[in-house]
This record gives sequence, C-alpha cells and structure tokens, in this order.
Amino acid sequence: MANLKEIKRKISSVKNTQKTTNAMKLVSSAKLKRTEELARRSRVYAAKLTELIEEIAQKMQNASAEGLDNIFFQANDTPKKIDIVFITADKGLCGGFNSQTIKRINQLIAEYQGQGIKVRLRAVGRKGIDYFKFNGVELNNEIVGLSAAPDYKQSSEFIAEVVESYVNGETDRIVLVHNGYVNMISQEIRQDQVLPVDTSKLELSTVSTSEMEVEPDNDDTLLDALVKRYVEYSIYYALIDSLAAEHSARMQAMDAATKNAKEMVKTLNVKYNKARQEAITTELIEIISGMESMK
Repeated sequence: MANLKEIKRKISSVKNTQKTTNAMKLVSSAKLKRTEELARRSRVYAAKLTELIEEIAQKMQNASAEGLDNIFFQANDTPKKIDIVFITADKGLCGGFNSQTIKRINQLIAEYQGQGIKVRLRAVGRKGIDYFKFNGVELNNEIVGLSAAPDYKQSSEFIAEVVESYVNGETDRIVLVHNGYVNMISQEIRQDQVLPVDTSKLELSTVSTSEMEVEPDNDDTLLDALVKRYVEYSIYYALIDSLAAEHSARMQAMDAATKNAKEMVKTLNVKYNKARQEAITTELIEIISGMESMK
C-alpha cells in the first residue's frame, strides 16, 4: 500500500505541474500576440527612418567629390576594438533561447580574439549576465529588466554610452546580437553591425527622386541626429524582437512540458493500476491461503 500511495502522490504532483506549464503556455501566447503587434509597428517606423538616412546620405555623397564623409559611415577594415551589445532574457523556462545567444557571443569572442581584436561586452538580460559573470568574463555594461519590458528611454540611455565610445574613438565597431522572432515556432540569431552604418545595406542610388530639400550646411548635422536615432531605435526594436522570440520559445517549451506531463500521468496511471491489481491479487492469495489452513 505504501507503493500505491507513493505512485498516487507522484500522479498528483505531475498533474499540478501540467496545470502550471499549460497556464504558462497560455500566458506566453497572449503576451506574444501583443508583442507581435508592437514589433510590426516598430518595423514600419524603422523602415521610414532608414529611408530618411538613405536620402540624406545620398545627397551628401552626391555633393562631395570624396563621397560620403561622416564618422558614422567610416568603415574600418582593421578594427582594434569591438563592442558587442547582446540581449538575453531575464528568466528561463524558454528552451534553448538564451543558450543559443550565448553560444553565438562565445563564437564571436573567439573569432575576434583570434584576429587580435579586443572585445568588450555590454549585456542586457539577467541570463547572459549571470553566465558571463560565472565564467569570469568582464562586462562593461549590464542592465536587468529591460529585456522583459522594453522601454525606449531606458534603452536609449543604455546605448548612448556605447555610441559615445565610438565617437570618441574608444571602439571601432558596435555589433548587436540577439535571438529574433521568425514565427510562432521558430527563432533565429540576429547579428547586426550598428556602427559604423553598413552602407552596403542602404539603397544609395545615383538618382534621387525625393522632393526633400536640405541646406548643404545642415546635411551633416541632420545625418548625425538621424543616425543616433537610428541606433537608438535599432536596440529598441531588437529588444521587442527578442521579447517576441522569448515568448514564442517559452510557449513551445511549456507546450512540450505539458505534453510530457500528460504522457507521464498516463504511464503512472498504468503503473498504479498494475500495482493495485498486484496488491489485490496478493490479498486474495493470503485470504485463500488462510482459509485453506483453517480446514
């Protein structure tokens, strides 16, 4: 009977776990829908901002015999120092979501250090921070809470220090790494060069059809302001994209956990029934044996 009680206790425990994982799946599903809509609106804004940068950059490129000469666009093919800004979640229970990002960062560190490039890490999210601190890796910046609740002002303040380092010549390149949302069942690691702006990704044509008029003296000032806003929005959008991917990954992980719990309950029920039958059979044999001994 002690064995039956133990199995029954396990069944009750697994059922409670199943209820919890199913509830977490439903919560993540609801949060994902809201984050998806926010990401959609953010993409539209980012696209318009990129168009403006393309227009101003094109006008400056056409106006100068030396082409586009702006600190935010000056590519350095032999960087000495690179800042990696990465985003992980503050919480776990989302499958390999965080481990995939950390794996990519470790690959980049090994790759850059192999080329003699110094790497500085700037972390968003508790899971990544805890991992690198545990492994004795120095972090130049760290912030907790931002990946779980993206805030434009807070993210802008965080990235402003990184941009200042670039402008002052303390770093030659800024790379942003995060796990991004593809759809409800998949995520992918995204690695973007934030600064200098990669002109190969901008559509700079030789013919401009824009009706926008900007005074030549104001071009550089306007472009600087736009690029800074572009960088600020890049990390803000990455935070939203990462959050959507996190909800998607957690939804999948909790769905798998719920199904596993359901299968475990079935297995335990079979085990319980077998143990109960064995107990009944044993009791019957003992009764029959007792009656036989009394004859």
